[in-house]
Amino acid sequence: MVAGPGGVENSGGERAADRPGAARRGSGGGSGPGEGGESGGGAARQARGVPDRRRGGRPPGGGGGRRRRARRGKEGGESGGGGCARLCASRRRRKMRLKIGLLLRSLLVVGSFLVLVVLWSSLSPRPDEPSPLSRMREDRAVNNPMPDRGGNGLAPGDDRFKPVVPWPHVEGVEVDLESIRRKNKANHEQERHAGGDNQKDIMQRQYLTFKPQTFTYRDPVLRPGVLGNFEPKEPEPHGVVGGPGEKAKPLVLGPEFKHAVQASIKEFGFNMVASDMISLDRSVSDLRQEECKYWHYDENLLTASIVIVFHNEGWSTLMRTVHSVIKRTPRKYLAEIVLIDDFSSKEHLKEKLDDYIKLWNGLVKVFRNERREGLIQARSIGAQKAKLGQVLIYLDAHCEVAVNWYAPLVAPISKDRTTCTVPIIDVINGNTYEIVPQGGGDEDGYARGAWDWSMLWKRVPLTPREKRMRKTKTEPYRSPAMAGGLFAIERDFFFELGLYDPGLQIWGGENFEISYKNYVRVVEVWWDEYKDYFYASRPESKALPYGDISELKKFREDHNCKSFKWFMEEIAYDITSHYPLPPKNVEWGEIRGFETVYCIDSMGKTNGGFVELGPCHRMGGNQLFRINEANQLMQYDQCLTKGPDGSKIMITHCNLNELKEWQYFKNLHRLTHIPSRKCLDRSEVLHQVFISDCDSSKMTQKWEINNIHSV
Repeated sequence: MVAGPGGVENSGGERAADRPGAARRGSGGGSGPGEGGESGGGAARQARGVPDRRRGGRPPGGGGGRRRRARRGKEGGESGGGGCARLCASRRRRKMRLKIGLLLRSLLVVGSFLVLVVLWSSLSPRPDEPSPLSRMREDRAVNNPMPDRGGNGLAPGDDRFKPVVPWPHVEGVEVDLESIRRKNKANHEQERHAGGDNQKDIMQRQYLTFKPQTFTYRDPVLRPGVLGNFEPKEPEPHGVVGGPGEKAKPLVLGPEFKHAVQASIKEFGFNMVASDMISLDRSVSDLRQEECKYWHYDENLLTASIVIVFHNEGWSTLMRTVHSVIKRTPRKYLAEIVLIDDFSSKEHLKEKLDDYIKLWNGLVKVFRNERREGLIQARSIGAQKAKLGQVLIYLDAHCEVAVNWYAPLVAPISKDRTTCTVPIIDVINGNTYEIVPQGGGDEDGYARGAWDWSMLWKRVPLTPREKRMRKTKTEPYRSPAMAGGLFAIERDFFFELGLYDPGLQIWGGENFEISYKNYVRVVEVWWDEYKDYFYASRPESKALPYGDISELKKFREDHNCKSFKWFMEEIAYDITSHYPLPPKNVEWGEIRGFETVYCIDSMGKTNGGFVELGPCHRMGGNQLFRINEANQLMQYDQCLTKGPDGSKIMITHCNLNELKEWQYFKNLHRLTHIPSRKCLDRSEVLHQVFISDCDSSKMTQKWEINNIHSV
């Protein structure tokens, strides 16, 4: 509390006018009652040595004191009489001393004032340099690059949180991407002329040999019962003590949030209402095997650049990814976090993001694509932008790293630079944000990456052959494939490989045709004779144009890469036991009612759903089927069979030894169900597909299978 007139005491009992700070503020000539004007004057008076009323009983102010002394002198002169000469001389001497004293005191006050002014000006920041407070904040940020507050804007340890209602809020705002592109076009042209590498240049500058391993790294050592050197010594701090989602527990919202939750899921694919209530620094549960805690790693690990690609990601899911990396990664190994904005249109991912990442003083960077590049190419761009780390670690834009995640992921690469590592990926529930182990795998939850012959991602249990190669059950193991979302690779080695194929374009369900083209480029370059099994499962893909692959084939030839047959026998030896090689197709395409506009449609149903009859759209997808030499009528890894009622047709998962039930007589336009000896029939009124007794006169039992060369 600042002193008012007469040196009012502050709330702590200290007289504000007695404090040096108060004196400086008063001498600075502040304005306003009770602050710089009146209290400042009182403070300055006390600095000059004039007593305050409550300290000496005299009225405040120098003028009053002087007047009282003058009146005393006059009274003495009238009563003194004969002692006048001595008194006058004494008065003159006292007056001289008084004048000299006043002069000295005045000089002292003025000098003190000037010193304070100089001192204050030296402490005040110049316009072109940061303030002492900001410098102090920057120093603190360097030592601890975490923002001061959690995801709810509350200080760590504050157990309050405020739900974000209504929702959506700022995330719903779009920006004009075209104007941004025009604005930055000139800058990109300059960078291009300055000799910056593009991906095509990198592909054309591929290496004929890989650099040798020069980094020395000792193998990790398991010491049962002795906590590993990278393990935290204390329990992980909560983002908000007692807050929602801490320790990765589920956050279940009430019915009052129903519409807001649905709106957020529609826009971002996740329950952002719940996410926005959870601290960005929340604690997570430790789902590792107990043995993992006792591994000791050589501290001479490679450093890493973390690359995160995003497109119109929700704010809190993206930022929680970044926060978790900074919170759980030893600072000496974290070179940078590189965010690649793949042409987002959300306002919160523009200036707000730029301002927010300044909290980390350059540790986190954002680069923006001028057009939608897709996940694959955006990752190659991220590799070129990330220049500080020795290892590139790619993460999804909506994940959270776990306790002691860094050393186990990077240690194998530090030992062998041609190794690519993939973490065990647990599951974050997109509605409640509970974290649970991923299902499947062996008795310990371990699984190898795999695929079926439609190129769908699969996980298969760890084989006995792989287990025999390990001395302990928590050592890394080989995998023939990876999901691709999260992995680590040495940066130089990734460039030696030529990064990703520049012909691989936007990934995912937003454009099925491009996704299939990506598959075709892969199988045409690498799969050799095994590509026929892909085309058996995806016959519609064979006619797709897939672009120029001559550079990729030359890369394979120059590096003397082994055949895909070797890969299937030595590395992916267990794939065919789970997903046998598919038989050749007899016919494939849409199954259309003869001379009608109606086709069989799975309606996206699997594993027991009934197929229906719908208008033919010639787009493939849910209307694309194939019948193979094994008499299976299939869509991807699903087979058609009769349902529990013995009549209606359902679609369900099958392997090559199951549901060999169908035969197609092309000349008769008939599909026969072999076990029941009945024929495939339909009702165009009820939109149902079923089997009934064969009748050559019934037009509803006549079908044609027409190839579709686009998807």
